[in-house]
Amino acid sequence: MLFERIAVTFRRQQVMATLGAELEAVEPGVVTIALPYSEALTQQHGFLHAGVVATVMDSACGYAAYTLMPEDAGVLSIEFKTNLLAPARGKRFRFVGTVVKAGRTISVCEGKAFADDDKLIATMTCTLMTIRDREGVTG
Repeated sequence: MLFERIAVTFRRQQVMATLGAELEAVEPGVVTIALPYSEALTQQHGFLHAGVVATVMDSACGYAAYTLMPEDAGVLSIEFKTNLLAPARGKRFRFVGTVVKAGRTISVCEGKAFADDDKLIATMTCTLMTIRDREGVTG
């Protein structure tokens, strides 16, 4: 049931569809998104572009926070910091968002990006806001 709740909003995120990202796993406070390598998403050296890495990690963190929010709420990132630890080289990438602290209004999450399921290539600290009763922002 939680997976489907998250999947419904994930399917509305056109940027994830454009990138070819797929929702892989959902647990309370933890979301995993998978992304196959695509040359169309690389920078000049053939590595997955840092902007793509940050974008998918941000979504993983956002959905992790959203799993712990009321069903009528929406979630918006309000700040994040990304550390790029190694070139994003691989055939498949996995992005894991994990809630560090869930609050009524503000939540903090940690993101991790892996290449080929085991090499840590980036981390993120993400601050998110629970949005309620705002037109156009819902779950």
